[in-house]
Amino acid sequence: MQALSSIIRRTTAGFLVGILLLAAPALAQETGDVSTFTLDNGLQVVVIPDHRAPVVTHMIWYKVGSADEKPGESGIAHFLEHLMFKGTEKHPAGEFSARIAEIGGNENAFTTQDYTAYYQQVAPEALPMVMEFEADRMRGLVLTDEVIAPERAVIIEERRMRVDNDPGATLMEEVQATLYQNHPYRLPVIGWLQEMQTLDRGHAVAFYERYYVPNNAVLVVTGDVTSEKVRELADQTYGMVARGSDLPPRTRPQEPEQDTMRTVTLRDPRVSVPSFQKQWVVPSYSNGGKGEAEALDLLAEILGGGIRSRLYQQLIVKTGMAASAGASYDGGALDDGRFAIYGVPRGDASLEAVEKAADAEIARIASEGVSEDELRRAKNRFVRGMIFARDNQAGMARIYGSTLATGGTVEDLAEWPQRIEAVTVGQVKAAAARWLDQSRSVTGYLLPASEGDPQ
Repeated sequence: MQALSSIIRRTTAGFLVGILLLAAPALAQETGDVSTFTLDNGLQVVVIPDHRAPVVTHMIWYKVGSADEKPGESGIAHFLEHLMFKGTEKHPAGEFSARIAEIGGNENAFTTQDYTAYYQQVAPEALPMVMEFEADRMRGLVLTDEVIAPERAVIIEERRMRVDNDPGATLMEEVQATLYQNHPYRLPVIGWLQEMQTLDRGHAVAFYERYYVPNNAVLVVTGDVTSEKVRELADQTYGMVARGSDLPPRTRPQEPEQDTMRTVTLRDPRVSVPSFQKQWVVPSYSNGGKGEAEALDLLAEILGGGIRSRLYQQLIVKTGMAASAGASYDGGALDDGRFAIYGVPRGDASLEAVEKAADAEIARIASEGVSEDELRRAKNRFVRGMIFARDNQAGMARIYGSTLATGGTVEDLAEWPQRIEAVTVGQVKAAAARWLDQSRSVTGYLLPASEGDPQ
């Protein structure tokens, strides 16, 4: 099972939904009011009614990810995600998945640096069954040595297929390991191979018993349900699970002030077209100052968020030197976030020329800023994108779950429109000048085997 490929980039996944309450009031009324409550055992529950179709999405989020792993145990969070599909004392391995399949439902799970989530999409009448099974495996998982070795082989093969056999994924892993000098975000979610090979039952049980407790989880239910019905079912299922030990704050090693420009180069015979990516460590919505994350979000949209962005217009439309180019802001992290740009040359254009052109657009914003009209259009594009996101109940569950699992609140989502509206052209300019400093960037080059170093 792989990490979530969200219907909307993580840039905005934690905060953009609130704008819909202003931009589309009729839609907000149609989907009902969001409600939240907490069970006696500490489980937070969020209900998002949407009665347009007889479908329910159920997601349970655990506030633990790969960045919470002990040194030397990289990959244990993702390994446990796989093991959660083994049996409990009440239900043998495979029964839960079989029940979902026989009623035509969907299920999966994903692990990120900051959280692990499990979800099912079923008809409303199947919700009690889903909640009973999920609550049962929250504390009732049975792990034996017999299931450990085969599943460990599965995740090792997954790493070989998704990372080791993919030059782009390999480069991304190395860039991240270089970008973060001290924070555990430098470690791959799937784990380093030599550490994955040592994971055993003791590691899995210790991780499970520590983190898989109701007071370290968030339940999000969206779709054709009511808050009253979900509360009743939650009390009958999750409410029967004992509260776990209180966990300490999620304090991790933080990044020092970075002051070097670094490059990572990967040459591979499977690469036919060169490309580059450049990244910076920047504040996230969780740890940024007032307005910083919002300004970075809008900066990413203006610089490289789509066909109206500066990178697309300059590098693809006007000069034709790039086959693709863009920018993104990963601001949904519990700790520091990431800002990235990328480019792929077209025709006879060189990779160096594409990179320089992209850098020039950043420099222009840092020195000249953006116009009021450019900023307004970027805000409007956010609104349109999130109206479509609101139409996807699974996407709504992911928006709320990811926010709450990384320290945000339902109130944060409601207040986001005012914060994004308050961003000024001066703040966008300051964000580019302060954070997109070439002297503290990490650039990754993916090159054909015959290509030389573009430096």
